[in-house]
Amino acid sequence: MMIGGWYEPGSSPLHRTPAGAKFLVLLGLAAVVFVLRSPIWLGGICAAVLLGYAVARVSLRRCGQLARTLGPLAVFVFALQWWLLGAEQALVVCLRIVAALAAANLFTITTRVDDVVSAVERALRPLARFGVRPDRIGLLIGLTLQAVATLSGVAAEVREAAKARGAERSVTAFAVPFLVRTLRHADELGEALAARGEGDG
Repeated sequence: MMIGGWYEPGSSPLHRTPAGAKFLVLLGLAAVVFVLRSPIWLGGICAAVLLGYAVARVSLRRCGQLARTLGPLAVFVFALQWWLLGAEQALVVCLRIVAALAAANLFTITTRVDDVVSAVERALRPLARFGVRPDRIGLLIGLTLQAVATLSGVAAEVREAAKARGAERSVTAFAVPFLVRTLRHADELGEALAARGEGDG
């Protein structure tokens, strides 16, 4: 099963690390990020993730794409959370989002999604006797990782469209079309899975 993604071939230590090990680290990082409440610790994690980009020798073009995608999203979330919960909590939420999405993006850049799916299926195969379906879980993991690249692409297209209209500084001009296209993508994905019977049982 071939699943698309943003994989960029390379020979860095991150590229050579087994997919299963990197996936476990990503899950652990996501869990830690959403438990921590300290902006200092969360800022440290963001710095560590950025260091990972340097270790992986990710091109400046790709780093720029990430910054242009996360920037407007972080601004929108910060403004909304500041209005609802205050500045400190808004900063915590933004750092969580930036750390998690930047780490997930780095993972997709340095890891073939097919390798992750294969690793998950191999790890879960002994549980098949208890009713676990490794192929279905592997598909779910693959689609989740693919969504990172897909939503990044959507964000880039929405941003370019807003820029063409002279509304590149408008948070609303980015956020509303982005949310609409994200929901549309989710509906299309649900219909595709239902068509192949993945939504049954």
